[in-house]
Amino acid sequence: MRSGAKVAVVGGVFVLAAGGIGYGAYSVISDDTGGGTDTVAESTEVKTGPPSETEIERTSKDFLTAWASGDAATAAQLTNNATAAEPLLTGYAEDAHVTDAVITPGPATGAKVPYTVKATVSYEGKTKPWSYASELTVVRGLTTGKALVDWDAAVIHPELTEGAVLKTGESSVASIEAVDRDGTVLDKKTYPSLGPVLDSLREKYGDTAGGSPGIETWIESDDAEKPDTTLLTLAKGKPGTLRTTLDAKVQAAAEAAVKRYGESSVVAIQPSTGAIQAIANNRADGYDAAMRGTLAPGSTMKIVTAAMIIQNGLGNINSPVECPSTVSWEGVTFHNLKDFSLANGTLRDAFGQSCNTAFIKPVKPLGDRAGTALGQEARDYFGLGQDNWKTGVESFDGSVPESSGAETAASYIGQGKILMSPLNMASVTATAKNGAFKQPYVVARDLDDRPFATARPLPGDVGQQLRDMMRFTATSPTGTGTKAMASVGGDKGAKTGSAEVDGQSTSNSWFVGFSNDLAAAAVVQSGGHGGDAAGPVVAAVLRAGP
Repeated sequence: MRSGAKVAVVGGVFVLAAGGIGYGAYSVISDDTGGGTDTVAESTEVKTGPPSETEIERTSKDFLTAWASGDAATAAQLTNNATAAEPLLTGYAEDAHVTDAVITPGPATGAKVPYTVKATVSYEGKTKPWSYASELTVVRGLTTGKALVDWDAAVIHPELTEGAVLKTGESSVASIEAVDRDGTVLDKKTYPSLGPVLDSLREKYGDTAGGSPGIETWIESDDAEKPDTTLLTLAKGKPGTLRTTLDAKVQAAAEAAVKRYGESSVVAIQPSTGAIQAIANNRADGYDAAMRGTLAPGSTMKIVTAAMIIQNGLGNINSPVECPSTVSWEGVTFHNLKDFSLANGTLRDAFGQSCNTAFIKPVKPLGDRAGTALGQEARDYFGLGQDNWKTGVESFDGSVPESSGAETAASYIGQGKILMSPLNMASVTATAKNGAFKQPYVVARDLDDRPFATARPLPGDVGQQLRDMMRFTATSPTGTGTKAMASVGGDKGAKTGSAEVDGQSTSNSWFVGFSNDLAAAAVVQSGGHGGDAAGPVVAAVLRAGP
C-alpha cells in the first residue's frame, strides 16, 4: 500500500545479548532438547508432554540467536510453522530494513520467554534507533516431539498480526495533524485509544489534507480496508491539518474513564448534529470496538423496543403493563434479573427498572409481524442496519435482522441476533434525545461530499415519551441508572443493559445516557450490571460535556 524502492538485504550486524537466561554464542547445533538440525545421534523416542525448563531455554536461545544473526531459514525451522515464519523473518531485513539488532532475553515464565529488541532501521540514507519488547512461547512439536517456538507473527513485533508484514519506505499517504473542533491537536500519545481512528483518517484523507509523505516503518495488513499502522518515523513529511468533530475535553474524559475497566469502550455524540465528540477503548487486542464492535446491547435496546411498542399502539408511557418474574415464548422461558416482578406498574416503571417480561409480553399481539417489526423500527427511525453510515472512518451500522421463534422475544430485550457497537447505541440515545436521527460523523460531510444516511423523524409524542422514560431511569429512586447518573447535571436521561454471552460467567455491562446536548454509550465486557461498570464510564464522559 506504500511506495518506495525495494533494496537488497542490508548486511548489518545482529547480536544476541546475554539476558536473564544467560545465552551463549550463536550455534545451530543442539541436541534433541531443542529444535534445529541435530548433529548427534537422535533418539527414536518421540517426546510428549510440556517442554522442560532446559528445552525452553535451549530452543528459545537457538531461535533468538538465529534470528539475531539474520539466519531466517534456521530460525524458521526452530518454529512449529516454518512456512509462515520464514517470510516474516526474512522480511525483517529485506522489507523492514533493520540493519542491526540486539535481542536481549529475559527470565522465562513457564513456557514464555520475554525479550527486548534494540535495532536500527536504515532507508535511503535515513537511520533511526528502534526498540520494543515481545515474547515467544515454546511448545512440544506434535509430530517430532521436539521443543519448538509456537509461531505467531507477534514474535517479530507485538502489533504484527497474521497476514500483515513489516515495511520501511516512503509512506503512501501524507501525514496529518488531526485537530479537534476547536483546533486542539489530537495525537496518539495524549489520546492513545484514538490510534486506529487517526490511522484511518490519515489513510483516507492524507492526500487531500495538503501534506507530504515521510519515511516510515509500518505494519501493512493484507486487508485493503485496514489502514497501515506506523511504528517508526525516520523522516517526517509535512503534515496536513485535518479538522475533526472530536472534543479534546470530552475525549480526555473518555480516555480516563475506560482506563478504569479492562475491555471497555465508549462513544459520545452531539444529538443535535450527529457530530462524534469522543471515541475511546481500553482493550488488550487494540481493536476499535467503540466504532466497530458487534455485541448484543442487552436492555439498552429497549429504547428502540419502547418506540416500536408505542408506534404500534401496544402501549404508552402511562399504560399499565404486566411484569411477572418470567414469561414464556414458544416454549422458552425468559427471566427478569433475579426473577423480580413489578405489580401495578406502567411502561415507564418497567423501562426504569428494566423489566424484561414487560417488553416481551406486549409484542405477542403482533403475530407474524413480531419477527420484523423491531428491525423496521430500527431502520426507519433510528437509521440502523442498512450499511450506509459514512462516518469518515470504518464503523459498524448495527444489525437488527428478521427473527423467528424464541429469538424474536430475545431481540426485544437486545439479545438474540441483535448486534450493536457503542457508536450505534450512542446514536440511538442521541436520536431519542433529539427526536430525529442524525448520522454520526467524525469529519465534515463537505470534506469529500459523501452521502449521509437518513431516517424519518420520530413522531413528536414518541420522542417525548422516550426522553421522559430515560429521565425517569436516571433520576427516580427506583431507576436503574440513578446511582450512576447522580453526578451528572443538566437535562439527563439513561438506560442500563446487561447482555449474557455464551462462555462468559459474567454478563457484558452496557449503559447509555444523555445530558443536555451530549449522548454517550459504553460497554464493559464481563462487567456485570449496566450501572456498575459501564454506567460510571458514561457518567464521566457526560460530565465533561457542555
